[in-house]
Amino acid sequence: MDKKITIAIDGFSSTGKSTLAKQLARQLGYVYVDTGAMYRAVTLYAMRSNFISEGNFDKQALIDSLDKITLRFLYNPDLEFAEMYLNDENVEKEIRTLGVSQLVSLVAEVPQVRAKLVEQQKHMGESKGVVMDGRDIGTVVFPNAELKIFMNSAPGVRAQRRFKELVELGQEVTYEDVYKNVIDRDYIDTHREDSPLVKADDAIEMDNSYINKREQLEKVLLLAREILN
Repeated sequence: MDKKITIAIDGFSSTGKSTLAKQLARQLGYVYVDTGAMYRAVTLYAMRSNFISEGNFDKQALIDSLDKITLRFLYNPDLEFAEMYLNDENVEKEIRTLGVSQLVSLVAEVPQVRAKLVEQQKHMGESKGVVMDGRDIGTVVFPNAELKIFMNSAPGVRAQRRFKELVELGQEVTYEDVYKNVIDRDYIDTHREDSPLVKADDAIEMDNSYINKREQLEKVLLLAREILN
């Protein structure tokens, strides 16, 4: 199929944006870009550099170090998706911890961080044929995307999904901590001054509180193929 489109998937944390985006990219033969992983990698860098911790954030130190941060995705054929590399180190597992989750929204608020990553994201999607998920893909990165999906689900449902995922990864967490993280991130994401999380006017909202991953994929694939045809 010669025609290619850009698919932007935005929404709240732990709504399964990445899962859906990976499935779509695989089905359509498109490139998948996990923008959340990019913000998580910058957060991990800030944590390792002691720029940020609970109750402390030296924003200027991080801003001054942005030119020292190199991000890239490298496809892992065994996993069938691209993993995040921070300065040539595979940090895919490290960026998925609750510790990073608790701080990533604060890092994502910094305008200079967003500017650096949005520029890279726009470059990644120049040739279309890309599925990108995040918080501002349909509003800032690709406002002209042919298909925009905005994902949502009840906070308790999202917290339970995230808690199960972290436990399966072997992390020692409590449901209460995960639920609080979901609520805190929702507030920060929707109230930041620079590119707050909002549904694009032309985005299709999908509440997946009570539908499974297969049903979700089939619905979005149908929308994509209607545009492609």
